[in-house]
Amino acid sequence: MFTDKTIILRVMRQHEFPAYQDYFIFSYSEDLMQNKGLSTEVANHLAVKSLDVSFGMGLLKSEHQLLCIERVNEDNQCELVGYLWHCIDCAAKSSYIYDFYIDEPYRSQGYGKQAIALLERRLSTESVNHIALRVAYDNPRALKLYQDVGFTISGYNMEKSITA
Repeated sequence: MFTDKTIILRVMRQHEFPAYQDYFIFSYSEDLMQNKGLSTEVANHLAVKSLDVSFGMGLLKSEHQLLCIERVNEDNQCELVGYLWHCIDCAAKSSYIYDFYIDEPYRSQGYGKQAIALLERRLSTESVNHIALRVAYDNPRALKLYQDVGFTISGYNMEKSITA
């Protein structure tokens, strides 16, 4: 567990995984339907498959890691504000962020920046010196956050639909 004065970044517990699944499947399905034009059924299938490929054997048996982002409230109690899913490639000394989410009521309060800073601290203790991620073109808020904490654009994902 890594912490600073206001937030904690900790490994998700198995009993918390169903809530994450619900959020992720809904969110990723919506993204796939909007940006790829997929049907609800296909999008849901792909979202479920994505989690199953990475966490089908359970949270502790995966090389991927799901983290809970918690804030320490006024009563000194921990309150869930978001999630961070990443995977370390030890050979490349890098980590890839698959999902990063701050719940709506907690956005624009610095929790995202703090979570990235804590992740960097955590990864530096594991000799990781590079973090990569993908930002959807229609998410300028996320792009700004990542640029504010030092990420740079390293390329563009492009695609084209073709018809028969």
